[in-house]
Amino acid sequence: MNPWNIRFQNESYVYGTEPNVFLAETQKRLQLSGNALAIAEGEGRNAVFLAEQGMNVTAWDYAASGLTKTKRLAETRGVTVHTELVDLNGAHWKKGFWDELVCIFGHFPKELRMKTLIGIKEAVKPGGYFISEVYSTGQIPYQSGGPKDIGFLYTPEEFLQTFSDWRIVHFFMGEVERNEGDLHQGLSHVIQFVGQKRL
Repeated sequence: MNPWNIRFQNESYVYGTEPNVFLAETQKRLQLSGNALAIAEGEGRNAVFLAEQGMNVTAWDYAASGLTKTKRLAETRGVTVHTELVDLNGAHWKKGFWDELVCIFGHFPKELRMKTLIGIKEAVKPGGYFISEVYSTGQIPYQSGGPKDIGFLYTPEEFLQTFSDWRIVHFFMGEVERNEGDLHQGLSHVIQFVGQKRL
């Protein structure tokens, strides 16, 4: 059984219903428009926020229960989010399609993680953006959330090498305070990345 499908079956939103702070700040600064894809989107808090900013949003997750809650949250906020049940192992990346692609705390084994980052690089259109906040390998001693297996956590090189030919708008690794539902609470060690695909 998919553990995320089980986790998201509760009525409560385990990461809350408000968007990730870094995503919200970045979105308001960049004022992006067009087609957005949020991957490993869970219960939809970030996808719904992007839809509220006027984006045409698609949310991918491989937990059907999370996508159901995404639809419910979108309805309560008066916006539309397209949802697709996607296992990233078999994801089809539309080449050069997305104006914005978002991965917030999407954690996978290294082989899938690198395959996903390469897929993202292909899928963003020239001039489009990839925005991400994830736990770094430095998160292990913290008690604020995220995988306890270091193999699921990110290194700076994974971003900086994969997107070395992009314009790097923002890169940060270090401590931030996060209060997102029941499962992300307290001081955390993250990597933040905003990259723009060159024209």
